[in-house]
Amino acid sequence: MKPITRAEALKGFFAFTALTTVLAGCAGEGAGTPGAGAPKSKDTVTIDYATYNPLSLIIRKKGWLETVLSEQNKKVEWVKSAGSNKANEALRSGNIDVGSTAGSAALLARANGSPIKVIDLYSQPEWSALVTTKDSGITKVSDLKGKSVAVTKGTDPYFLLLQALKQEGISAKEVTIQNLQHADGRTALDKGQVNAWSGLDPIMASAEVENQDVLFYRNLDFNTYGFLNATESFLKDNPDAAQAIVNVYEYARQWALANTEEATTIVEEESGIKPDTAKLVMERTHLDIDPVPWDKQVQVLKGVGPILVESGDVPSQSDVDQALVSIVDNSFAKKADRAAVEKVQKAVSK
Repeated sequence: MKPITRAEALKGFFAFTALTTVLAGCAGEGAGTPGAGAPKSKDTVTIDYATYNPLSLIIRKKGWLETVLSEQNKKVEWVKSAGSNKANEALRSGNIDVGSTAGSAALLARANGSPIKVIDLYSQPEWSALVTTKDSGITKVSDLKGKSVAVTKGTDPYFLLLQALKQEGISAKEVTIQNLQHADGRTALDKGQVNAWSGLDPIMASAEVENQDVLFYRNLDFNTYGFLNATESFLKDNPDAAQAIVNVYEYARQWALANTEEATTIVEEESGIKPDTAKLVMERTHLDIDPVPWDKQVQVLKGVGPILVESGDVPSQSDVDQALVSIVDNSFAKKADRAAVEKVQKAVSK
């Protein structure tokens, strides 16, 4: 019998994940969220929120999306994503209609057959870096050879780690990679169970502030943009709702730029982090961007593509190439209308 390759196994994993998530809900994501994992009403839009996506926290707190979608007689159901990998699982299964991931994670999902499209950019963050404890003796990427590193596979921190290693001529096989969810990675680092951690904000910022953990390798170019993704079926069946979501995201982006202090406070409260941590997170979250996904983001992903194939996370470069030419639908972001949201808000406040 021919041995199963890692890439083939990964495709099988994605299919298995889709089935199990439908049956059991998105484990770890929808806990405490009414209706998570259950059949959705046609009048309900299911969208994620995540601590790595500050705009989602602000939108959920302010209730803007509920107000705007009520004009379409639709309700909103929020589901928490603990990482891009979890958001991808929920999108793949149809457990959510719209989810936030890193660009690299969206490419991974699309290249492995997940029917998603990026419809908006919510930030250009420096949300990932390589982290170690202050007394570990690790000061550069080359020090990781023969060491153990915690990281969440399928997320920006994972691809940052792989790219950093490749840049130094180190094979991923020369490092022991511990696949742990982001919060568990930090815990493993601080308990001395791993030598380093490829971290993600705001957990990474908390480690800096609370434990004086050290970001020994940073590279903004290895952090992909924040992608707001929707399932193709949702875009086909609910284009007006999709447009409303993009409108609200643009409204929230402009609001956050104009109300930095309140935006930071919301991120602090909704993430359960300290004020200094929230400030650090927002400093590394660049919101002053063009939110329309264009060739610039695709070019960034082209650099990630070969890494996906080399690591065995995607079967072939042709799968990556097909994903790159089909992953973007910027028609909604091009028509983003924050004034439409303002109009609804004013009408409700009267």
